[in-house]
Amino acid sequence: MATAAGMGIGAACLVAPQVRPGRRLRLQRVRRRCVAELSRDGGSAQRPLAPAPLVKQPVLPTFLVPTSTPPTPTQSPAPAPTPPPLPDSGVGEIEPDLEGLTEDSIDKTIFVASEQESEIMDVKEQAQAKVTRSVVFVTGEASPYAKSGGLGDVCGSLPIALALRGHRVMVVMPRYMNGALNKNFANAFYTEKHIKIPCFGGEHEVTFFHEYRDSVDWVFVDHPSYHRPGNLYGDNFGAFGDNQFRYTLLCYAACEAPLILELGGYIYGQKCMFVVNDWHASLVPVLLAAKYRPYGVYRDARSVLVIHNLAHQGVEPASTYPDLGLPPEWYGALEWVFPEWARRHALDKGEAVNFLKGAVVTADRIVTVSQGYSWEVTTAEGGQGLNELLSSRKSVLNGIVNGIDINDWNPSTDKFLPYHYSVDDLSGKAKCKAELQKELGLPIRPNVPLIGFIGRLDYQKGIDLIKLAIPDLMRDNIQFVMLGSGDPGFEGWMRSTESEYRDKFRGWVGFSVPVSHRITAGCDILLMPSRFEPCGLNQLYAMQYGTVPVVHGTGGLRDTVENFNPFAEKGEQGTGWAFSPLTIEKMLWALRMAISTYREHKSSWEGLMKRGMSSDFTWDHAASQYEQIFEWAFMDQPYVM
Repeated sequence: MATAAGMGIGAACLVAPQVRPGRRLRLQRVRRRCVAELSRDGGSAQRPLAPAPLVKQPVLPTFLVPTSTPPTPTQSPAPAPTPPPLPDSGVGEIEPDLEGLTEDSIDKTIFVASEQESEIMDVKEQAQAKVTRSVVFVTGEASPYAKSGGLGDVCGSLPIALALRGHRVMVVMPRYMNGALNKNFANAFYTEKHIKIPCFGGEHEVTFFHEYRDSVDWVFVDHPSYHRPGNLYGDNFGAFGDNQFRYTLLCYAACEAPLILELGGYIYGQKCMFVVNDWHASLVPVLLAAKYRPYGVYRDARSVLVIHNLAHQGVEPASTYPDLGLPPEWYGALEWVFPEWARRHALDKGEAVNFLKGAVVTADRIVTVSQGYSWEVTTAEGGQGLNELLSSRKSVLNGIVNGIDINDWNPSTDKFLPYHYSVDDLSGKAKCKAELQKELGLPIRPNVPLIGFIGRLDYQKGIDLIKLAIPDLMRDNIQFVMLGSGDPGFEGWMRSTESEYRDKFRGWVGFSVPVSHRITAGCDILLMPSRFEPCGLNQLYAMQYGTVPVVHGTGGLRDTVENFNPFAEKGEQGTGWAFSPLTIEKMLWALRMAISTYREHKSSWEGLMKRGMSSDFTWDHAASQYEQIFEWAFMDQPYVM
C-alpha cells in the first residue's frame, strides 16, 4: 500500500482537538467510526497498518525452495470487496468540551482507531513489553481451531496475550480437516505459498493458509495427512501410525513460514523467537541448528522449548532417522536407548529416535508449565528417562504457570451461570449452588458442603483414591459430584455409586463445557488428587470462582494452591489445602479440615474464597514472564551453531 494512503488513514482516524488559548486544557471525546483495512492477496483479514521494515532477503537452503506454479486450492474464499474511501471527518471543527481533564492527564491517554467506535483508553489498562519481538509458536493444537487438552488452551491464549503487549506473533499448526473441525478453519484463506519438503523418501508438498485474528497471525499447514477422520492424533484404533511423518512436515513448514509468508505486507524474517511446544514441534530447534545455520540462515533466531507433559516424547524406531532428512552426524541429538526392562524381547537393542530429546539438546531455553514441574522433570520419578539430560541443562530450565482466559472464566460475566457474582458481592454463588443441586437432582441444602471433581477418569487423576474414599465420605453430611469420562471401569463405578447414594452423590459420565462451569461455580470445594500435574487448570478456575481447592501437592498444584494458615503473622493466609504424600489418609484429612472450616469458621472460609478470587493467574502475567525468558535467550549466542 502506498505511503500516502497510509498517511491518509492515519490522518483521518487520529486527529488531536484544538485547545483554545487562555482556557484550561480540555480534550474532546471523539466518537466516530474509522475503518482502516489492509487488503491482502487472497484474503480479507484486517490488521493495523505497519511500515515495512528493511528486511534482508534470506538465502534459502537449496533443499527448500518455493515451487514455481502454485497448485489449485480445494476451496478459496472469495476476495473481499474494496473498502470505500474514508469520508472527510471534520473532526477539527468539533468544539472541545470534556470536563475534568487537566494538563497532566493528556499524556496519559491515547486514541485508538479500529472498526469499533474510538474511545479514550488509559494506557495502564494493557501493559506493553519493553522490547518487542517476532515470536513464532509451533504447536500441534491451539484453541479454538483444534484442541485435545491443556496444550490447546495455552497455544490459543498465550500468543494473544503476547500480541496485546506489542509483539508480532505467529502461530503455526496443522490444518486439521476431519469433518468435525472443518468449520473452525472457515475464515483462513489460501496464501498461494507452498513448499516441497524432502523427507520420508521423497518430496512432500505442503501449502499455507492464514487467518489474522486477535492481533495474531494464525498459519495453518495443509497436507492430506491432516485430512482424516478421528481426533488430532489418532482414532478409535489408537494413535496414527504416521504421526512422526505428520509432525516432521509441521516442523519443516514452521521453519519456512517466517521466511516466505508475507503477512501484512512483509515477512517475519530471520530474527525470530521460536516457541516450540511438546514433541510435535520439537524438531524445529534441531532443524535450525542442522539445516539452516550452516547456510547462514537464522543465526539471529532463538528457540524456547515448552514442556507441557513430559510423558509424551515422540519416540519411534531408530530405523526412521534417515526419513527425517537430517544429516547423519546429527543422529546423536535424537538418539534414544530404552533400558533393558522396557525392551520387547531379548534381541531388541532398544534403539530409537526421540523428538523431545532433540529439542532438549538443541533449544536455547527450556520452560515447563509450572515451577514445581521444572524440578520434578529433573528427578528419576518425574523425568521419564530424560531427568539426567534435563538436569545437565538446569541453568536454562525455568517454570511458568499457565494463565486462564478471564473472558471465558469470569463469574461476573460467565454466560453458562444462572447467577453472577464477584469478589465484592458473593451472594450469587449460593444461588449458583442451589441451581446446581436442582439441576443434578440433589436435595437443595445450602449448609451442606458440596465437593466437586472435574477431569479424566484415569489413574493419573487419582480416581482410584476417590473410589476408595467415597464410603468414608458418604458417612458424613456432604454432597459429592463428579464430571468426566475415561476408563470404562471408573465410569461404571460412578453410575453404581450414584444409585447407592441417591441423596449425596452424582456422577456425570462424559464432558460438557456448560456443566463444568456450573460445577466450578456451584461447588464449595474442588478435589484434585492427581498423581502428577504439570500445571493444572481446574484449580485456577476454582479459585477464580471462589471454590476452595483441595489438591495433592505436586507440580503446578503445589505452586498455585497456598496452604491455609489461620495463625500467620499478618493474619490468615492461604487459598486451599495441598496435601502430601498421596495417600487416602492424607486426602481424607485435608478434606475434613476443609469441611470443618466451612461449617465452623464462616469468616475464615470467606477469606479463603476472596484470596483465591483475588489471585492473579491471567495470561498477561504469564506473558510478562515469557518476555523475560526471551530476553535471556537473546543475551547469549545460539546454544548450537
